[in-house]
Amino acid sequence: MKIYYDKDASLAPLKKKKIAVLGYGSQGHAHALNLRDSGLNVVVAEPAPRAKKAAQKEGFKVLSTPEAAKQADLISILLPDHIQEEVYKKEILPNLKKGNVLLFAHGFTIHFGQIKPPKDVDVIMVAPKAPGHIERRLFTEGKGIPCLLAVERNYSGKAKQLALAYAKGIGGTRAGVIETTFRDETETDLFGEQSVLCGGLSELIRAGFDTLVEAGYKPELAYFECLHEVKLITDLINEGGITWMRYSISDTAEYGDLTRGRRIITGETRREMKKILSEIQSGDFAKEWIMENRVSRPKFNALAKRDRQHPIEKVGLKLRRMMPWLEAKELKD
Repeated sequence: MKIYYDKDASLAPLKKKKIAVLGYGSQGHAHALNLRDSGLNVVVAEPAPRAKKAAQKEGFKVLSTPEAAKQADLISILLPDHIQEEVYKKEILPNLKKGNVLLFAHGFTIHFGQIKPPKDVDVIMVAPKAPGHIERRLFTEGKGIPCLLAVERNYSGKAKQLALAYAKGIGGTRAGVIETTFRDETETDLFGEQSVLCGGLSELIRAGFDTLVEAGYKPELAYFECLHEVKLITDLINEGGITWMRYSISDTAEYGDLTRGRRIITGETRREMKKILSEIQSGDFAKEWIMENRVSRPKFNALAKRDRQHPIEKVGLKLRRMMPWLEAKELKD
């Protein structure tokens, strides 16, 4: 497997091109700022008033999406997955020119056929493996976030060099860029989110909290044991893998890990993970999510509201306010 670093990439393929970053949210703001700091020519399009104001505050002249697409040589589509298809068809496609480059940070809309670009453009992906605010912070510290790179269509014959230049521009080649495909990035990303990083972890935390509280322990103790300390453990895993985490904790904790972990993640859990992966691979999840958005997200809204009302959210808010160094975040409905 080839991993690309700064020495393997050059900004030259993008030096004379105009880059339009469509969307100034989590990924968009980081891409736009990092690319500009790398000396590249960047314009921004963002319809949402709050994000538009943030882009203007950073010194960007914010264009309409059609105007940005019309001006650009490379169009970086960093809008939420569920609106990309409509924006592409109505505002980007009519302004595409032969030889343009379409860039994505996630392969969802290409892999599942929501966006079908014309044959005379390059289609590439540079997918940073971190939220945008972390990507931006590390870039300003002279560091970077690992990225995945993929080429779906190489019309120009230079698509990979363009993708590497873009990855270098956002700081990805400082940490390493791995070449993959739109399919593999999309399916592994969705699986990781649903089974481990978001869905699996969130439900494991709530289940542990509920178990302790139902057994009569104080919610504050349950919060610290099942949520607060998750970051401390995952930081150790991030630094040196599971083995380093086990080395760093007490022998008692390690013995509990070794003897009890597989009683939580059972054969049934692993079978359900395989089922979730199958739903992703078949396109069933994509169809479900696309339809959910077309009917105004009834399931999404109901489930999100339910989980925001879970007791762990209330006790967590109170405890985080005791620790101002956390810069605790509070979501307003």
